[in-house]
Amino acid sequence: MPVADLAPELRPDALDAAVARAADALRRLQRPDGHWVFELEADATIPAEYLLLRHFLGEPVDTDLEARIGRYLRRIQDARHDGWGLYHQGDFDVSASVKAYFALKMIGDEPQAPHMARARAAILKAGGAAAVNVFTRIQLALFGCTSWRSVPTMPPELILAPRWFPVHLSKMAYWARTVIVPLLVLGVKQPLARNPRGVRVDELYLPKATVKPKSNVAGAKAFWKAAFGALDVVLKAGDGLWPKRLRQRAIDRCVAFTVERLNGDDGLGAIYPAMANSVMMFDCLGDTHHRDIARAAVEKLIVRRDDGEIYCQPCLSPVWDTALAAHAMLEVRSPEAEAAADRGLDWLLPRQVLDVKGDWSENAPDLRPGGWAFQYNNAHYPDLDDTAAVVCALDRARGRAGDRFDAAIARGTEWTVGLQSRDGGWGAFDADNSYHYLNNIPFADHGALLDPPTADVSARCVSMLAQLGEPVSSPRMKAAVAYLLKEQEADGSWFGRWGVNYIYGTWSALCALNAAGMTKADAPVRRGADWLLRIQNPDGGWGESCDSYALDRTRHVPAESRASQTAWALLGLMAAGEAEHPAVARGVAWLTAHQGEDGVWPEEHYTGGGFPRVFYLRYHGYPKFFPLWALARYRNLKRSNSKDVAWGM
Repeated sequence: MPVADLAPELRPDALDAAVARAADALRRLQRPDGHWVFELEADATIPAEYLLLRHFLGEPVDTDLEARIGRYLRRIQDARHDGWGLYHQGDFDVSASVKAYFALKMIGDEPQAPHMARARAAILKAGGAAAVNVFTRIQLALFGCTSWRSVPTMPPELILAPRWFPVHLSKMAYWARTVIVPLLVLGVKQPLARNPRGVRVDELYLPKATVKPKSNVAGAKAFWKAAFGALDVVLKAGDGLWPKRLRQRAIDRCVAFTVERLNGDDGLGAIYPAMANSVMMFDCLGDTHHRDIARAAVEKLIVRRDDGEIYCQPCLSPVWDTALAAHAMLEVRSPEAEAAADRGLDWLLPRQVLDVKGDWSENAPDLRPGGWAFQYNNAHYPDLDDTAAVVCALDRARGRAGDRFDAAIARGTEWTVGLQSRDGGWGAFDADNSYHYLNNIPFADHGALLDPPTADVSARCVSMLAQLGEPVSSPRMKAAVAYLLKEQEADGSWFGRWGVNYIYGTWSALCALNAAGMTKADAPVRRGADWLLRIQNPDGGWGESCDSYALDRTRHVPAESRASQTAWALLGLMAAGEAEHPAVARGVAWLTAHQGEDGVWPEEHYTGGGFPRVFYLRYHGYPKFFPLWALARYRNLKRSNSKDVAWGM
């Protein structure tokens, strides 16, 4: 008999106790004003860049802070390959390793120290600093460690281009826009760091580069690569020929773009790379007023741990954390949990963006604002994923709230519907951001320049619309469901753009199809559920490595069982009508057996996707609310006469 068919006995009181402990733990972590926010950890690059930023600006040395960040960077150095990866136990990454090495050397680690010598050997083996990606080359150029000619040219005049021009900022994703605009100015001004130590990393360069920087672009087209490569040669040759007035107008436009979106003490785009670039841009232009505002925003990302370490987060996630924690608490269905959820929803309500027509309006100029952003404040860049999650949570609580949430739900729905792409799906921030040829420009070797529709975000929007009563026969729902069915992989899974990976995407899609009225009698649902059943680990849990984001996008890469991914698989199977399957009981047993004494689940692994193959995230909140959500839903279904999932998400 297959292992997955062996259903363990789980006493109802044990399940109740696990749910109660998890709910109590999550309630204790709620902030006094009602919201939840958890650490959001990336790889070594963000804390390393933060240290380098301080030295670029020539700020007074904070020896305690540097020592504590240094302790963090040394701890996450991977003994298996002596460098730094992009996620916990990830393979060696030359760009992350060069930045970490540079930062440690900057704060005083001697190159002869054992950990530095091992890192240096690993970097040189991988091709040295010449093999790093574009953004790392920019970081090195700012400190005079490489020539700006090694950086692909992006003239600031790009910001003046008409919208029909093939390379236009509105055709790029929000994160690329906010990161690139300050870089356009830095690329012209080419400032040099003011750090008094004059630290260089010449020892990381081989006498002759033997390894070219790798590209993370999938399906790169030879024509576009050749065309953009030739354009870069032309731009470098003619860089000094731009009319001075035109160049100044372009720089002024870049500054105006940044100032308009500076977002107070939440920073440009509310993401570290854009925030840091804006600080350096204002600094080199002598604009101390805006530099100080932008610089203060960066400090809000610092995490000071009780164990003495410090690191810098890439951004903050309070809206996302609060919406998902509220969903988990609503699933618990106790007065205390519902009260906590209601406090979270009350905190979310005024954070709906109703008065700013952000960059999304380029493609929808007549659409009224109505979304929620991921961070505390990011009015120019609300996103569809957060908006759908918040609207679903508000709707679930509507019975107790009367009509208090009605207006917010209506505006959020209107905004979501207005940003549906032509292919029926939804991207995270914009409609129809699918100019795939742009990923071939030399500047975009990270392959993350765009925000096209994805299965996971689209699934969240379908779940929201279905939950609100949108007829499955309506044109927009028919188009959305058709998009999801088209995106199903040959093995039955769905690709997960914002979570790792096929487990995340399949959970999202199965919930959406369930909400839209499909059952396990329908082939797409059956195939998705069968895929989840096939990949269950022998111990009853589920796990997936970030390695599944391979360029060829061909397969799920199994990993040891993890709490958040086990919860997603369970939620997906329950949405597919498999609450009674022995595999679900085994997954529930795995979660209850691995719950910590504090009520939450330990999870060091990264299960969040920033940019596939480039940037991953460890959401510290995921093992705190997703397992609770799954266990509470399982308990509710077992006690119900109906085995249908009541809510799409």
